[in-house]
Amino acid sequence: MSLKDYATLAAKPENSGLTFGELYEISEDIPVNPSTNPTIGDVFAQRMGRRTMLGGLLAGTAIATVAPQLVQAQTPAPFGFKEIAHGVDERHHVAEGYDADVLLRWGDALFADSPVFDPATLTGAQQERLFGYNCDYVGMAPLPGSNDTSARALLCVNHEYTSPELMFRGVMTADGKPDMSKMTKNVVDVELAAHGGSIVEIAKGANGKWIYVRNSGFNRRITATTPMRLSGPAAGHDRLKTAADQTGRAVFGTINNCAGGMTPWGTYLMAEENFHGYFGGKLADGHKETANHRRYGVPGGWYNWAAFYDRFDLAKEPNEPNRFGWIVEVDPHDPTSTPIKRTALGRSKHEGAESIVARDGRVVVYSGDDERFEYAFKFVTSGRFNPNDRAANMNLLDSGTLYVAKFNADGSGEWMPMTFGTGALTTANGFASQADVLIEARRAADVMGATKLDRPEDFEPNRRTGKVYLTLTNNSNRKADQVDAVNPRAENNWGQVVEFAEADGDFAATRFRWELLVVCGDPAKPDVKAKYNAATTANGWFACPDNLAIDPAGRLWVGTDQGGAWKSASGTADGVYAVETEGPGRGTSKMFFRVPVGAEICGLSFTSDGRAMTVAVQHPGTDGAKEYAPFGRLPTFDDPPTRWPDFQANMPPRPSVVMVTKRDGGNIGG
Repeated sequence: MSLKDYATLAAKPENSGLTFGELYEISEDIPVNPSTNPTIGDVFAQRMGRRTMLGGLLAGTAIATVAPQLVQAQTPAPFGFKEIAHGVDERHHVAEGYDADVLLRWGDALFADSPVFDPATLTGAQQERLFGYNCDYVGMAPLPGSNDTSARALLCVNHEYTSPELMFRGVMTADGKPDMSKMTKNVVDVELAAHGGSIVEIAKGANGKWIYVRNSGFNRRITATTPMRLSGPAAGHDRLKTAADQTGRAVFGTINNCAGGMTPWGTYLMAEENFHGYFGGKLADGHKETANHRRYGVPGGWYNWAAFYDRFDLAKEPNEPNRFGWIVEVDPHDPTSTPIKRTALGRSKHEGAESIVARDGRVVVYSGDDERFEYAFKFVTSGRFNPNDRAANMNLLDSGTLYVAKFNADGSGEWMPMTFGTGALTTANGFASQADVLIEARRAADVMGATKLDRPEDFEPNRRTGKVYLTLTNNSNRKADQVDAVNPRAENNWGQVVEFAEADGDFAATRFRWELLVVCGDPAKPDVKAKYNAATTANGWFACPDNLAIDPAGRLWVGTDQGGAWKSASGTADGVYAVETEGPGRGTSKMFFRVPVGAEICGLSFTSDGRAMTVAVQHPGTDGAKEYAPFGRLPTFDDPPTRWPDFQANMPPRPSVVMVTKRDGGNIGG
C-alpha cells in the first residue's frame, strides 16, 4: 500500500483511530484480480439452494456419500477438554488442566554471542543474533538420526513482518500514521533482521516443561539479507536477473513469511506472502513488468526500505519483486546450508506449504494465495519420496506439476495443470515459457478459469482420515448481488472451512469432491447465517479461520485472525478452536486457547506424541486496541494496551511462541 493509499484509507470515517498495522490489513481487502472467473460464492450458489442451507448443510453426509473410496480412513476420537469462555484482556488463557508457557520471545538470545535485548537501543546487527519478530508458522523437525520430536526437536519459526508502532519509539505521528522521516536506516536494518525465520533447538525438561537451548549448534537466524538461491524452471530467467545478480539464480533474503510446512524428509518450507509491501519507487512508463507487478499489488510502499536499499526501489531494480513470492526450502539439520527458493511451486502470496506423500510415493504440496478472490494451488512432484535416503529427496521440489483448483457446482472439482503450452497457457496469452507461467502464476490461473476464492489461507491434509482442509478467512468485498445460499451474506466478515476428498483417496489425483465443514460467525444471529453442529456452545463459534493443524490423533485445530475487526466479527480475542470432523459431532467447535488483546493466533503444531502443542502469538497489543474498552486509544511503544508476556515497565509487548502441555502429562485435547 502506498502512502497515498494509506492516507486515503486513514481519512475514511469508518477507519478513524485504526493503527498502522490495521490499515495495512484493510488494504488487503482491495482485490487486484481483474478476471471474470467465477467466485467460490458463485459456485456455492449454483450447487445448493436455500432449502439445503437452512435444512442442515453440516449433516456430514455429502463427502461420505461421494467419496466412499477412502477405505483406509480412521475416525479420530472426539475432543475431551472443558472449553474456555470468549473474552478479551491483557493475558492469554488456556483450557482447564493445561499450562501455556512462553517458550521464545522476540529478542531472546539464541547464541553465545547474542547481546542483551534492549528494544530502545536495538540495532540491526544485534537483531540478527536474537529471535525475530511476529512469529507466524511453527514447525518441528526431529534431530538428525531421529523421527521423534516428543523430547527434543528443532523448532522452525517464520517471522512474518514488523509492527513499527510497538517496536520503535516515536516513529508514528500522533494520529497513527507512519513518519517516514523517523524510519531511519537503523530502523530499517532492525526490520530487515527481524524478518525471515529462526531455527532453535528445544528440549523437554525433567519437570515436563519445554525450554530452548540457547547455544545449540543447530540454532540459526534467517533474515531478509540471508544469501539464498533460486532453483527450478524459472531460475536463471531474464525476469529474475538484477544488477546485483546477472545470473538470476542468487537472491538476498526472504520476507513476509506467513504459514509454511515441513517436508517428509525433514526440511522446512517458508511461504513468502505479502511481499508487495516492501517495494517502493515507480517503474518507467511502458515497462514490461508493469502489468505483472500490478497483478501482485507492487509497489506497496509500506516500509521505507527503498530509501536505503536500491533493490527495493522499482526504478532501480524492476525485476527484484519477481524474486519474491516463492516457497523457500531450508535444511534445519545444516545451519550452514543455503536456503533455496523452489520456483516450480509457483509465485503468489503463499499462505502455507503443507505436504503429504501420495500412495505412489510422489509428494504433494498444498498452498493458498492469501488475498480476496485469489486461488488454491497444489504441486505434485515428478520424483518419488525415498524414506531411506534423505539426500535423494533434497531436490524433489524442483520438478513436477503445479495445479490450480476449479470448483464445480455439483460438488466436484478439478486440479488444472499449469503447464506451458497446454490450454490457455500459450504465447497467444503472453506466456513464452514455463518460467513465465510460474512467475505470473496468478495471471496464469486467471486465463485458465480457476475459481476465485474468499481469501484462501492455510491448507492441511489429514493422513489419518484422507481429507484435506482449507480455510477461507473472509471477504469483505462480497457484494449484495453475490449473495447465495451457502454464503448468504454480503461483506462476509466471518469466513468458512472447506473440506476436500481427493479422488480415490489419492492426494495426487486431479479431481476431488468438496463440502463445507463450518460456515463461520455467530449462529445465534439469524442474519449471519452461520452453520455449526448444534452442540457448539456460545463460546465455541468463531470468525475468520486462518491457521490449521492436524494433531497426531487426526483431529482438526483452527486458529483465527480477525484483524482489527475482532469486536464486530466475534467480540472475542483470536483463539485456537478444536473442530470435530467425523461422526455425530461433525461441525462442533470448542474454544481451547485465547490470545491477549491485539494479537493473532498462528503456529499451531504438535510434538510427535501429541503431548505438547505450540501456539504463536503474533503482534500482541496492535489489532483493535482502540476498541478495547480498558485502553481505548492508539497503541505506541511507550503506551501499549498490554505488556504481555513480561508485564514489565519499559518493555513493549513481545510476539512469542507458547508451549501448551497438559498437567497430567496426557495428550493435548484428549
